[in-house]
Amino acid sequence: MRLDLSLYLITDPVLCAERGLVETVVAAVRGGVTVVQLRDKHASDGELIDQARRLKAALAGSGVPLIINDRLAVAVESGADGLHLGQDDGEVAEARAALGERAILGRSVQTLAQMARVDAERLDYLGLGPVFATATKQDHAEPLGFAGLATLVAASPLPAVAIGGLKTEHAAAVRDAGAQGPAVISAICGQPDPEAAAGAFFTR
Repeated sequence: MRLDLSLYLITDPVLCAERGLVETVVAAVRGGVTVVQLRDKHASDGELIDQARRLKAALAGSGVPLIINDRLAVAVESGADGLHLGQDDGEVAEARAALGERAILGRSVQTLAQMARVDAERLDYLGLGPVFATATKQDHAEPLGFAGLATLVAASPLPAVAIGGLKTEHAAAVRDAGAQGPAVISAICGQPDPEAAAGAFFTR
């Protein structure tokens, strides 16, 4: 599956609750989202597998891949298109061996020291940030700002998305820094019209 990182959506169970997870994602994809990551730190593996299967079915035919945050077993069991690993969420080599060569595998990077250890042979993309502080991740690293983002992008051997407090008005600055696009949560999931919110990223 082709990986287009133009607009990367990360789901949030609270922000998606009123409209519904699947309904929010489908609307966002209509608006232009190109990658969907299922993220829920508190759900059980079984609950996440069920959510992933429903999302995978809803995304069928769209060309938009479904990535699972952190949990390798969920990615394998649900038949998702890939996995995203934080710095403390397991080994890249183990994930690649379990998922196979065709799966999409991403990794979070916050510093140049972490970038120097990136397994570029086994990974497909990187998530760089946080650009700004964000309420959806309380334990985030020191914000990079756009200058710090540009420094990380310049050192990256792989395509990258920017993450952390990004809104529609930041879309051009993200691209100017060299990232393929923004990864967002509340800028889409927390909006009354996810389709329009997603589309707004392409008019900036």
